[in-house]
Amino acid sequence: MKTREDYIAEDFTATIPVAEYMANYRDAEKFIGFCRQCTRYNTYWACPPFSFNVDHYLSQCQTALIIGTKITPLHPKRITDVISFGKEMMETERKRTDELLLEMEKTYKGRAFFPGSCLLCPTCTRTEGKPCLYPERVRPSLEACGFDIGKTASELLHIELKWGDKDRMPEYLLLVSGIFGDIQKDL
Repeated sequence: MKTREDYIAEDFTATIPVAEYMANYRDAEKFIGFCRQCTRYNTYWACPPFSFNVDHYLSQCQTALIIGTKITPLHPKRITDVISFGKEMMETERKRTDELLLEMEKTYKGRAFFPGSCLLCPTCTRTEGKPCLYPERVRPSLEACGFDIGKTASELLHIELKWGDKDRMPEYLLLVSGIFGDIQKDL
């Protein structure tokens, strides 16, 4: 658990065989359909469509380690700009989580899936038809590969997704990421 001046970040984990995770928590048609409606679709290297076959890639892995980072504001009534505060908390924790996942890739000879959108560049080179500037660091999200993050969070991590609005911060924010590879159950 990380405590900052304004929030607490807690990581929760669950392991599951990849075949089971794909069978029970993935609906590529539904969730890639949501991606198609997003302005980032086909304009960011971390977003679909991908140059690799997701089914083939994932089926080569044995175990998925799912990581939920729950970010709880310590003083929600003091927040004056909900959007900026939430974005700042998430970006700070994303950077920490992304670095952790890249290290775990080496340890488990696996592949990380970052939470949400890519944070590497202000403007992605994909829109210009150019290759990614950071191919060694860019990673798709679980949802961009068709996984149901709400079901993953509630059933595997035992954390419900919470929603706020432009004027109200939810009780907490949740980032869901993962790593697929040769991961031992005794983590």
